[in-house]
Amino acid sequence: MHKLQIRNQIIGGLALLTIGAILLVPVFTQIMEKRDEKKVDLPKLLSPRVVVRKKKRVLELYDGDKLIKTYTVVLGFAPEGDKQKEGDGKTPEGEFYIFTKNAESRFHLSLGLSYPSIDDAKRGLATGAIAKADHDEIVESIGKKIMPPQKTALGGEIYIHGGGVDNDWTWGCTAMKNEDIEELFAVLPIGTAVTIYP
Repeated sequence: MHKLQIRNQIIGGLALLTIGAILLVPVFTQIMEKRDEKKVDLPKLLSPRVVVRKKKRVLELYDGDKLIKTYTVVLGFAPEGDKQKEGDGKTPEGEFYIFTKNAESRFHLSLGLSYPSIDDAKRGLATGAIAKADHDEIVESIGKKIMPPQKTALGGEIYIHGGGVDNDWTWGCTAMKNEDIEELFAVLPIGTAVTIYP
């Protein structure tokens, strides 16, 4: 094969690659635009709060009384009923607040919830699940809006975190898609109220 033929083949091949790239630009642009359409930046929230509805498997983000966005979530591996004790696989119900934000979570990102609550402590004391000292420590922690004891017989380490929503798989936490917890993590401050309904 002559050098001229080889050169012409190379030039022809480059021309085809260039034409192909030019034709693909609009397609790539449309894909990126559609992807960006799905991602909605959340507004600055003046009075953020979170509501989890266990039966519906949804988490609702509010600013005061205004619903901002609804997310799909999953629950503990034994989702029916309120959490009673360590290891029962139930997601707790009641009034909580975010006491910590963990950017190093093994489930992408996580928001720590103030479980056990005062109501949980009262129940635990009444049933003999915890001692009075545990009860008093939980009550004092909630009063100060800090982390309540996490290692009592009532259980602890309850978070809203990433990891996916294929089924109810957590040990009592509320799990979301990773991109969804990223949105919440960015806008929710420590102290945000979280209500979990049955």
